[in-house]
Amino acid sequence: MSQQTTVAEQRARVDEMTRRLGSEHPDTLAGMLDLAEMLWARGRLDEERALEEHVVAVRRRALGEAHGDTLKALGKLAATLGGQGDLAEARRLQEHIVALAPEIWGETARDTLRARNNLAGTLAAQGDPEGARALLEATIAAMHEALGEDDDDTLIALGNLAVMLWQYGDRGEAYWLQRQLVETRSHIGGENDPATRAAAAILDAMHNDGMP
Repeated sequence: MSQQTTVAEQRARVDEMTRRLGSEHPDTLAGMLDLAEMLWARGRLDEERALEEHVVAVRRRALGEAHGDTLKALGKLAATLGGQGDLAEARRLQEHIVALAPEIWGETARDTLRARNNLAGTLAAQGDPEGARALLEATIAAMHEALGEDDDDTLIALGNLAVMLWQYGDRGEAYWLQRQLVETRSHIGGENDPATRAAAAILDAMHNDGMP
């Protein structure tokens, strides 16, 4: 999908695929998820949710619950539900994914570790920082082993942990982690890399909010 594609253009593609292939064809479903992603970026979560619920229902019926494509669609739906404020349902879906993921993808596969990272974020949003921290620290340790310390998913999880610790009062540890993240990002992509600049902006915000 081109970065220049508009929502209207992608919707037209989905409509065309639906007419030509049917609403349950794998290519149509993939197009729907692309459209849902565009809607997410624009904050149109109700429309996005309807598409994702359709994809989940079809994939459950066609592929079964314990299938990687079904779990990925469930993960997208869980993120949308969380964005809408339905954290309880988002957590229920994410816990379901985390339970099935090792069997489908493997204990330390990237998709399994991403699912755990997502669940930790929902736990933190629900006000369970201890549960979130324990899950996130275990996930980061597994990522170090399976993916490497400089892997993007590892660094994303590390940044999530730093922000969560900051929000819940462990500011010294949070600041140290965020500083390490900035240094690593800078080493990998350079100071002007978007990921480096985003991490540096968070570190600056922490500094301005009370760290020396």
